[in-house]
Order: sequence, then structure tokens, then C-alpha cells
Amino acid sequence: MAKTASWMAAPARGGQSGAIAAMNETIRLLSRRRSLSPANLAEPGPTAAELETLLTIASRVPDHGKLAPWRFIVFEGAARERAGRIALDVKLADDRNLTEPARSAELARFAQAPLVVAVVSRAAPHVKIPEWEQVLSAGAVCMSLTIAANALGFATAWVTEWCAYDRRFATAIGLSDHERVAGFIHIGRAKVEPQDRPRPPLTEIVTAFAL
Repeated sequence: MAKTASWMAAPARGGQSGAIAAMNETIRLLSRRRSLSPANLAEPGPTAAELETLLTIASRVPDHGKLAPWRFIVFEGAARERAGRIALDVKLADDRNLTEPARSAELARFAQAPLVVAVVSRAAPHVKIPEWEQVLSAGAVCMSLTIAANALGFATAWVTEWCAYDRRFATAIGLSDHERVAGFIHIGRAKVEPQDRPRPPLTEIVTAFAL
């Protein structure tokens, strides 16, 4: 039978806010990180040097077998509009009667934030390394990139939406047949103050393994 862990028996002295205040900057960053929608991300985006730092940090994730089962595609400048045009063309192939607001939304899909980085999973069957572990590594890349960008003062949105799962779009932006988009990371300066959302109480998601 599962039981409540001893460390959950009583709240920390001073409450959660007091506990966080006593922790280091990394913990404070992680405790307050919150996503913003791409529409709330503004210029300026990362400089070339900052982007290099972000991608370098993002690639420092657990990677069983040193396979690097992921890669990056960077959308900035006019390339963002080009990606939106591709998205619209795919949508129009399915529905020539797409409304004007819907067309505008597709054209702006990658152009709202100053920078978008696609994290591409290259997971594939391997003689020793489970494919699932390779997929998880790509997810770790997305999270590390998100955290690193926030540490540099940016806000982010990790999204997928329909185009991450459409093979026509994937092929058009250069993915091979076995590659998949793990996430589009939109990066920019926050236009608004991020608001937190309800988080699950630890009592609902943590159990101690019974001996």
C-alpha cells in the first residue's frame, strides 16, 4: 500500500515562499518559470552569441549512447514568414475555403516571437539504445532550451500544434521520414507578466514505495 512520504508530513517553516527565498537562483528560476503564448513575445530576440549559448546548453542533456538523437532548425527574420507560408499552403491544400482570419493566423504562426527553434527528434531503432530513451532525450533538449532562455531574461513557449504532426509540413521544412518535431520553442521578451496556473498538489502525485 502506498503511503505519504515523511517529508510531506508537515509544511516547511515559513511556508513555500520562505523556503524558496532561502534557495539559490537556479531553484528560484525554476520555481517561477511560466510559459507565455507566442503572441506575448516581443523583440529583441537573442543575439547570435546568445543563441549559440542557448543551443550549446540545450545540447547538454542526458544522451544514452552519445547518439545526439536530435537536431535544431532555427527560424528567424524572413524565415519565420516563409514557415508560415508553408503552413498556410498545407492548410489550403485541405480547405481552399479557409477564412481570412484563419489564413492570417497561419501566416503569423512562426512570426510572432522574434525567434523560433524547432527541436527535431532523430530517434531511430538502435541495437543497444531504446528508441524511447532517444525520444526522452529530445524532450530534455526542449526543456533545457526553455530554461536557458528564461535564465537569459527571455520568455518562452514550447508548442507543437498541428504542423508538428503533419508530414507535409515536416518534409517542407527539411525533416527526413524518420524525424519528428519534439517542439517549437518560441523565444522573445515578455510583453506581459506571466501568470502562474494551478499546479497539482504533491499529495496527489507522489507516493512512497512501501517496503
